[in-house]
Amino acid sequence: MKPAATIDAYIAAQPEQNRRLLEQIRETIRTNAPGAVEAMAYGIPTYKVGKTNLIHFGGFATHVSLFPTSSGITAFKKDFASYKTAKGTVQFPLDQKLPLALIARVVKFRVKEVMEATEARHEK
Repeated sequence: MKPAATIDAYIAAQPEQNRRLLEQIRETIRTNAPGAVEAMAYGIPTYKVGKTNLIHFGGFATHVSLFPTSSGITAFKKDFASYKTAKGTVQFPLDQKLPLALIARVVKFRVKEVMEATEARHEK
């Protein structure tokens, strides 16, 4: 199957339950990172600030995932304790309500982190 060219196409190709959850994640990111730009990277929906990937998300057979980079996982390790995590991702089961307030906090953390890194690069 050819990778989706847009986030709209990616979400439209997902099963109904995934679509609903992915749209909730998308809206949460848009609300909390208003300057971020939508893109596709690594075959999944991505938000960028400048040239930097801010956060990714995607749908899978048994869960939807948020990819806030390893720093986002580390910073919210206690909050993610009840979810399956890996170095740069957290999985939210399809049969559970999404923790949208937590996702919003993670997005804000990533925006701050990316902005601070950008400012530090410009100061050099």
